[in-house]
Amino acid sequence: MELLRVEHLCKTYGKGENRVDALRDVSFSVEKGEFVAIVGPSGSGKSTLIHLLGGVDVPSSGKIYLDGTDVYAQNAEQLAIFRRRQVGLIYQFYNLIPVLNVEENITLPLLMDGRKVNQKRLEEMLNTLGLSKRRYHLPNQLSGGQQQRVSIGRALINAPSLVLADEPTGNLDSKNSQEIVELLKFSNREYHQTLIVITHDENIALQADRVLAVEDGQIARDEVIRR
Repeated sequence: MELLRVEHLCKTYGKGENRVDALRDVSFSVEKGEFVAIVGPSGSGKSTLIHLLGGVDVPSSGKIYLDGTDVYAQNAEQLAIFRRRQVGLIYQFYNLIPVLNVEENITLPLLMDGRKVNQKRLEEMLNTLGLSKRRYHLPNQLSGGQQQRVSIGRALINAPSLVLADEPTGNLDSKNSQEIVELLKFSNREYHQTLIVITHDENIALQADRVLAVEDGQIARDEVIRR
């Protein structure tokens, strides 16, 4: 069953001599529960693509449909709600609030959305992330791997249908990197969440169901690794 459909997506920055075509006529679809890795050299358009998929940036032209909804046909308020409820974003830089502890950082999206925290899900999330004993620690009291776990918890607490991760292991050593990938794969399997990960790490890409290679703002290769 199709969850995500991208049609003729284009993104241009600047004008005249300063014009940069970050994405050029990109089209693809992703099935519900699929794990897709996006690879490609720096400047190829990978991060631009993930920002458009997550509703963080606006395309110059083209369409994105998530679960049948035309993402950019929504008004600003609808788009903000869409981002909070339908998409979980994980970045290379953890973007944690320094004055909030682990539990507060994880539950922040729910509180911003005016929704009650599901304590059972929170406890399950803390246990899965290995953060139960760190729940009252501030970000500066955590290792890099632990901080990235908090950012993953924050992205997953809303049970989004689509999880987008932009180089989530870029600042971590190989051991922590693989642990983070295993956590993402667990959420993909356990909660049937669709997972799209940008990575430079070939080992991570090969653990995906499918690899999209982006070059010069276009899909250069779409390869199924496993079904």
